[in-house]
Amino acid sequence: MTEDLIKKAVDLLRKSRNAVALTGAGASTESSIPDFHGKNGLWSRYDPIEYGTLGAFKANPQKVWQMLASLLDFIDAKPNKGHNALAILERQGLLSGIITQNIDGLHQKAGSKNVIEFHGALNSFSCLSCGDSYDLAFVKGCALPPYCTSCNAILKPDIVFYDERIPEAVLNHAEQMLASVDLLLVAGTSCQVQPAARIPFIVYNKGGKIIEINRKPVLQDIAAVALEGTFGAVMEKLAERLA
Repeated sequence: MTEDLIKKAVDLLRKSRNAVALTGAGASTESSIPDFHGKNGLWSRYDPIEYGTLGAFKANPQKVWQMLASLLDFIDAKPNKGHNALAILERQGLLSGIITQNIDGLHQKAGSKNVIEFHGALNSFSCLSCGDSYDLAFVKGCALPPYCTSCNAILKPDIVFYDERIPEAVLNHAEQMLASVDLLLVAGTSCQVQPAARIPFIVYNKGGKIIEINRKPVLQDIAAVALEGTFGAVMEKLAERLA
C-alpha cells in the first residue's frame, strides 16, 4: 500500500456522490473475532453442514447450540479503528451506508446508523414453533440452549444459516441502497459467499468505482484502487486524510 494509492482512494471518496461500504469477516478480526473460515475459525472446529444449516438446527437444536454458544463468546467484542473510521465517514456525509456480512453488530456499536445486516445478527432470537421473539439480554440470562417461555421450544438466533435465503426485505433494502451508488468500499471480504459476493460486480457493471481493502486483495480486476493491509490501519489513514 503506497501513499499514491491512499491519495487516489481519498480523491475517489471526496468526489463520490453516493458511497456505500461492503464489509466481511476481515473487518472484525482486529476485534478478536476469528474469521469463520480461517485457521482458528468456527468452521475449523465445527462442520458447517452439521452445525451451520437450518436443517441441522431443526433436526438437533441442542447440538447446534454447542456451536452457537461459542459465537456468544464474542458478543461483547469492541469495535476497532476500522469500524470507528466508517462511522466517522458516515457522520461526515462521505458514506451513505454499510452492507455487512457480519453478525456481530460492531458497526452499530461504533456509531454507524445506516447498516444492513445481510446475514442477520446475533442480538435477537426467535421461536420457530410459536413465533415469539427475544432479545440478547434474555438469552444471556439463560442457561444454554435458551427455551421459549411460551411453548418451551429451543430458540434460534436471527442469523441466516447456509441453507436459508436472505430475507426478501433485506434484499430489497440492499437493492435500494445500491440503486444510485457510484462508489463501493469493499473491506475484509473474500467475496466468495453468495449472494453478497455479487455486489461489487453489480456496482462495477453499473459504472461505479470499487475501492478494496484486504490483507490479500481479490478484486484487482475491477477495483479502481486495491489497498493491501488491515481494515483498521487502512481505514484510519483514509479517515485522517478525509478529516
